Amino acid sequence: MAKSGAPPIVRPSAGTDPAAVAQPTGPPNVANRPGDDALVATFNQVRDELVSTLLYLLGNADDAQDAAQEAFLKCWRARATVPDVQNLRAWIFRVGLNAAKDYQRSAWNRKSRPLPEDDGMLPTRDESPGTAVEDQEALDRLRHAITQLRQDEKEVFLLRQNGDLTYEQIAEIRNAPVGTVKTQMRTALIKLRKVLNPTGAIDSEE
Repeated sequence: MAKSGAPPIVRPSAGTDPAAVAQPTGPPNVANRPGDDALVATFNQVRDELVSTLLYLLGNADDAQDAAQEAFLKCWRARATVPDVQNLRAWIFRVGLNAAKDYQRSAWNRKSRPLPEDDGMLPTRDESPGTAVEDQEALDRLRHAITQLRQDEKEVFLLRQNGDLTYEQIAEIRNAPVGTVKTQMRTALIKLRKVLNPTGAIDSEE
């Protein structure tokens, strides 16, 4: 799992400014709302995966952390809508994806730096330490291959892999038909598997 290197987000206490958490410019004396705890808890649960996703999209760790922070601030400012959100995880990733796009469009955004060699940018929940070491070379090839995907393929793959979202949720986030999302995911997998196993058979994910 990606190394966030940051402490968990903490819900601001009643009567405090969210600036105490992440230096936002928000209204003071905000009372607690029903969705506050759920928002903070869910954001902490998905933070590593979100930062990992943003790292691939933005190209360097500092911008990924900043975009994740901005995503939290945007979620916090919109927390009054949390009780009406059907899937908080998907909603947070939608906000994070939009924050990354805002970063990419910013005139002051720095040129992307090479991805750090020691950052594990894909979750490794199902891998043992021994397997992770043995597959380091393949992982390096995979990481590079992901950066070479088309933007739409990269977003779909990362939302599926890191965000653990359904195709329906990804389609909603990207305002695209489910069939298009599945096609983009299948294309991404074919490209990535060719890198990992150039002579092997390609299986598609449904």
